[in-house]
Amino acid sequence: MSLPFYQRHHQHFDRAYRHKELESTLSQYQREEKRKSAIYTHGSTAYSKEAALAYHHGQQSAASSHELAESYAHESAAHSKRSSALSLGSELISKKAEAYHHGSELVNKKAEAYRLGYETYSRGKMLDDYSFKLSPKAKRAKQSILSEEEKENTAIEYVVPVFRGRQTHISGITDTEEERIKESAAYIARRNLMAAGEGITVAKKETSSSMEEETHQKKSRKIAIQETAEEMVLKKTLSDKIEFHRKLNEDKLLHAPEFVIKPRSHTIWEKENVKLHCTVTGWPEPRVTWYKNHVPINVHINPGKYAIESRYGMHSLEINKCDFEDTAQYRASAMNVKGELSAYASLVVKRYKGEFDESCFHAGTVTLPLSFGVTPHGYASKFEIHFIDTFEVSFGREGETMSLGCSVIIHPDIKRFQPEIQWYRNGILISPSKWVQTHWSGERATLTLTHANKEDEGLYTLRVVMGDYYDQYSAYVFVRDADADIPGAPGSPLDVKCLDANKDYVIISWKQPAVDGGSPILGYFIDKCEVGTTHWSQCNETPVKFARFPVTGLIEGRSYIFRVRAVNNAGVSIPSRISEPVAALDPADRARLRSHPSAPWTGQIIVTEEEPTEGIVPGPPLDLHVTEATKNYIVLGWKPPFERGHEGVMYFVEKCVAGTENWQRVNTEIPVKSPRFALFDLAEGKSYQFRVRCCNSAGIGEPSEATEATVVRDKLDIPSPPSHLVPVRNTDTSVVVTWTESKDAKELIGYYVEASKVGSGHWEPCNNNPVKGTRFTCHGLTTGDHYTFRVRAVNAAGLSEYSQESEAIEVKAAIAPPSPPYDITVLESVHDSMVLGWKQPKTVGGADITGYYVNYREVIGGKPGEWKEANIKAVSERAYRLHDLKENMTYQFQVAAANLAGLGPPSPASKSFKCEEWTIAVPGPPHDLSCSEVRKDSLVILWKPPIYIGRSPVTGFYVDMKKTDAPEEHWRSVNEKAVANKFFKITGLKEGTSYVFRVRAANQAGVGKPSDPTDPVIAETRPGTKEVVVEVDDNGVISLNFECDQMTADSKFIWSKNYEPIDDDSRLAIDTKGGKSKAIFKDLSEDDLGIYSCTVTDTDGVSSSYTLDEEEMKRLLALSHEHKFPVVPLKSELAVEILEKGQVRFWMQAEKLSPHGKVNFVFNDKEIVNGEKYKMKVDHTSGMIEMVMDRLEDVDEGTYTFQIQDGKATNQSSLVLIGDVFQKLQKEAEFQRQEWFRKQGPHFVEYLGWEVTPECNVLLKCKVANIKKETHIVWYKDEREIMVDEEHDFKDGVCTLLITEFSKKDAGIYEVILKDDRGKDKSILKLLDTAFADLMTEVCKVIALSATELKIQSTEEGIRLYSFVSYYLEDLRVSWSHNDVKMKYTERVKTGVTGEQIWLQINEPTPSDKGRYILELFDGKTGHTKTVDLSGQAFDEAFAEFQRLKALAIAEKNRARVLGGLPDVVTIQEGKALNLTCSVWGNPAPEVSWMKNEKLLTGDDHIILKFESGKQASFTITAVSTADSGRYSLIVKNQYGTETSDLTISVFIPEEGVTHVPLPDHGKGDKKKKA
Repeated sequence: MSLPFYQRHHQHFDRAYRHKELESTLSQYQREEKRKSAIYTHGSTAYSKEAALAYHHGQQSAASSHELAESYAHESAAHSKRSSALSLGSELISKKAEAYHHGSELVNKKAEAYRLGYETYSRGKMLDDYSFKLSPKAKRAKQSILSEEEKENTAIEYVVPVFRGRQTHISGITDTEEERIKESAAYIARRNLMAAGEGITVAKKETSSSMEEETHQKKSRKIAIQETAEEMVLKKTLSDKIEFHRKLNEDKLLHAPEFVIKPRSHTIWEKENVKLHCTVTGWPEPRVTWYKNHVPINVHINPGKYAIESRYGMHSLEINKCDFEDTAQYRASAMNVKGELSAYASLVVKRYKGEFDESCFHAGTVTLPLSFGVTPHGYASKFEIHFIDTFEVSFGREGETMSLGCSVIIHPDIKRFQPEIQWYRNGILISPSKWVQTHWSGERATLTLTHANKEDEGLYTLRVVMGDYYDQYSAYVFVRDADADIPGAPGSPLDVKCLDANKDYVIISWKQPAVDGGSPILGYFIDKCEVGTTHWSQCNETPVKFARFPVTGLIEGRSYIFRVRAVNNAGVSIPSRISEPVAALDPADRARLRSHPSAPWTGQIIVTEEEPTEGIVPGPPLDLHVTEATKNYIVLGWKPPFERGHEGVMYFVEKCVAGTENWQRVNTEIPVKSPRFALFDLAEGKSYQFRVRCCNSAGIGEPSEATEATVVRDKLDIPSPPSHLVPVRNTDTSVVVTWTESKDAKELIGYYVEASKVGSGHWEPCNNNPVKGTRFTCHGLTTGDHYTFRVRAVNAAGLSEYSQESEAIEVKAAIAPPSPPYDITVLESVHDSMVLGWKQPKTVGGADITGYYVNYREVIGGKPGEWKEANIKAVSERAYRLHDLKENMTYQFQVAAANLAGLGPPSPASKSFKCEEWTIAVPGPPHDLSCSEVRKDSLVILWKPPIYIGRSPVTGFYVDMKKTDAPEEHWRSVNEKAVANKFFKITGLKEGTSYVFRVRAANQAGVGKPSDPTDPVIAETRPGTKEVVVEVDDNGVISLNFECDQMTADSKFIWSKNYEPIDDDSRLAIDTKGGKSKAIFKDLSEDDLGIYSCTVTDTDGVSSSYTLDEEEMKRLLALSHEHKFPVVPLKSELAVEILEKGQVRFWMQAEKLSPHGKVNFVFNDKEIVNGEKYKMKVDHTSGMIEMVMDRLEDVDEGTYTFQIQDGKATNQSSLVLIGDVFQKLQKEAEFQRQEWFRKQGPHFVEYLGWEVTPECNVLLKCKVANIKKETHIVWYKDEREIMVDEEHDFKDGVCTLLITEFSKKDAGIYEVILKDDRGKDKSILKLLDTAFADLMTEVCKVIALSATELKIQSTEEGIRLYSFVSYYLEDLRVSWSHNDVKMKYTERVKTGVTGEQIWLQINEPTPSDKGRYILELFDGKTGHTKTVDLSGQAFDEAFAEFQRLKALAIAEKNRARVLGGLPDVVTIQEGKALNLTCSVWGNPAPEVSWMKNEKLLTGDDHIILKFESGKQASFTITAVSTADSGRYSLIVKNQYGTETSDLTISVFIPEEGVTHVPLPDHGKGDKKKKA
């Protein structure tokens, strides 16, 4: 059974977790072994007598002896074939079948098979069944790793399997019926032995003393002495016969085949080649045939796969590129005329790199590995089941989803043979449900608790079953209570079940919770809900304390679910998990329905009764008794009567008060069908008796005997508290608690365990589901803390009082014996002694290893002998010399480690080594390799020099490395030159990569054999890794410091120099406190140079080093000198500065100044003190030292010094103020003083300056401060006040004066004055000469930057290019370029400025005017350009527009027009003459016409119209009359246009006044109208 990780890690097996099934299997097996041992005792005695008679009969004559020997020879050969076919008799075959031939091995091996075989033969019992089937034990745990001696001395619980397939055995040499009878007898005896379960065990030549004692205890002394005498006589006689027949065969030159060297079994990896060898003698020369699983190998069927060679008695079978299908049993069969003999070897081809013990495969044996099993596919296979990425001890909370997962790797991987995945909780198989879901992906098994409850708490086991073989992994799961809805409420009850159900009641039981919320639980409420609904109803009005309750009032045929809630003074808990549904049915009806399922469930069951038939009246029921009694109910049980006929019976229950005969029928209406009934409504405390009657169709029978008086009360008492609590250390986070069970406890459900940190006063439950037994492992504890424990028992009546608190125990891992050492190798060999080396156990068991014990044994002819002790006193080093060995003898070794917990298991037997003198010239292998200071890119490898140095001293070492999974040819040397040290730092490793290392020693003869490789090491810097740090304290003491936060109670700091222990304490002192260690140098010098390393024992390789070279030593000594003779460090030297009022401040600052630090102030070698002239201050917190003088006078010229003394540390700083330095400082201080006085009134913060606005205006501005409402500001230019329209409001403290259209006339001196009653201040700005030129340049620059892009405009004269600026000044120089050539201006091409427009006019443009035009504006420093391209379409469009405008201009110039002369209105007296003349013009001369009231007017005598010289038009009326009043129009017209001039004539009669003649409405318009 696989153990949880925390037990497996420390080899501390908690047997409380052993599966019940396994325990029962073991106990059954032990009983069976005892029974078989008794059978063996009788069988061996009987055999001894029969064997003695057979031997006596064989001595009668030489002929008969020779015939018996021949018979035995044939019998041995025949038996060899059959035992090989059955994979049995490994030890017999390895001894050339001599044991069976002469019987000597029968005595030495105590082989029960041969004794039973001879007994069967002597009695003449023969069977002709030549095949049988062997079966491994159905369930067995994975075999633990045993030493070779243990394996040989222990009867392994395993029957060796056979390869599938029925074999037909044909004897080719034996011809007589008698010989076949002998073969059959031995064969049947062996089969019977196997069928009896004894099997074939791997045993030593001599059984261990413990087994002999167990066997001889079951024999009488007389029988034992008799057997011993018979064995000695038979042994001597058979030994003589062996020698006689051997000589006889040699004399005759004919002898049967004999294996001198037998083929050896191999375990290899896929894709590797393997070669099996054997050497055979015999005459005539035997013919050797190779078999695989008893099938002859044909090299022609698979060319290239097999290669068979036979040469001079040496035979070999080579198998190339092995795969898993090559895993089989191989047999070499040698045959000649004298007989046949076979030798066997097993080949295992592995896919997964799991552990495998090859010691099981001795050369020449036919024993298969002990973990091989028969699969359903008919061939033997070893299944290695590995659990990786396993689930650990888990903690959850009610309502959460928890998932347990584990990846499973099975080797070999057979696709047709998938594993069976089983999950167990507390040894009970888990079936998937709505609460539990399982999944198997083919590689990973998972179990999910969809809604965890306390019922789910327990030990979970994952079992992987492969045929008849399985392995399993276990870990505990804890489920805590969910947070209560009401603070202080108890935890929810758990495990709600139905104990008893009838048609009108159900008895519910539950388990009390471990958490009561801080106040005692007052009782429980039971709720019910009908299946198919969601309505819960409370079944009891008052809480019940007893954890069983009868729920009545149910409807027959309906199904219900139940839940329970606990209640205390704080409130009611959350409900428990609901129970499984239960139907309210008579148990008899329920049983009938289960055996004969009806139609699908409809929510109600209708019970029908059959017609009664005649029968006999039933007798009284039997065995009436009270099965359960509480204060709420009593349950009766009985057995049906014998006399009941062929029909069913029903029952009436009657009761009466004890001592009376007043019987009352309880179920008066309907009799019950089942022999069980619950009675309610009984008076608590009263005593009752009960009896039952049977009834059927024939009538009601006699009553049963009445029960004894039963008192209605709770008969079950609360259990007494457990006692004798003993906590035992388990792991870093768990403690095993054991206790003595409660006395006289009845119906005990289990125990609750609680833990408390010492001093906290707070108790926490360790389990929330009661545990059975008196042992529990409490997990989730804090490493290093001390805990006490207490336990209380629980049954249906309630929880017991708490047990007494246990003693406090610190949580830390328990010590256990160490695991076996490994990688045993020979470091030196001479003719009679050998030096062994080995690696430290991977698990030391939580305590330092105190020593090692070495065992050795001889190996003769491939057969190991008996183990012998090499040392009685433990050796502390991992190297040991064994003396008094036999030269040229082959040995095997094993090593066991010991610590305070005891002696650990020995290592597996090493490979065989021959004790012989080493004469090679090169050194032997180094040993005891280890890695430390492992980081992500480096590590340090350490080793010990070889024991055997060769013919000359070792001169150096080479270190090799390779990746762990790289092949052997990838080894490479790390150092090109040999290193003399026994350590080496390897750098350049790749983070996360696994490496292995080895070391080779070299001398003058060459490089020796490499050491065994180290264990794989992953290059990584683990979290929390710390390094050795060098420190120098205040006294100048130099020390190396190392800190470790992973220490255990047994961890120690080990310091070394150059990776050698530090023995000389005169130069270094070690001081260790807690998790910190300090190596203090007493007098650091060149003798201390080297590499200092520190390793922490009992950790996972915590180590670090520090290299102290000459340069580092000098640095540390200088730092030490500074600390011995300290100097107060300064942040700044003495300096001087001028304060705001003109004061002079001398200051300096120390980095650190204690409260006791003192400062002396010195001027010209005289100490000055704090007073009226000197103001001194020292701030110890900041280290600031200062001295302030109000004013510097001439007498203050000199040297100033500040002297500091702080404990032993001193320092000083000086400042020399002489000559020009002093005078400059004095003037600056006086200026600052005056400035301070100035700033007491209104003053300028920033003096008067100027800036040019984007609008090209000049803004004079200054910034003022200390302004109030009465402060005035006055501006002046050239001493003349500038009148400002508005008073300045001093917004933002800025005063401005805006000068628009700035020009040369604005040059001058500007002054602004601030004044009020506190004083005045002024600021002057001179804008003359260079300053004015600079301002003008800036103005021109702003103007140039404001210029718009050049645009093209067509006019009637030509094309104009122009750009606008914000403001134009003559100081802005303008130039134009055409095609990058400065333009010359002519009458046709002109430039100018009109307002803010800068233009270039091109009159009468021509194609030569096309091109790129540039306008350059030069501000006096920089030229700013604007460009336009007048070519292509731009030129064409502009030129066309010019032509159009030009034509319009010509037309406008030559069109007909009225130049003047006509009035708008003429008023004339009737009878007068009117003459109007006007000038007209036009080219060509226009045509003239007159209109009156929009009608053409023609001249006559009354109206005379004239047009003279094409320029003068006249209008004459000789005598006007009122009829001449009206609107008149003059129209002039030529080819370019028409123009009309209107006038109004009004004629009046003097007598009547003015007469207005109504004029026609011609609309509004000009006097002249053009057309």
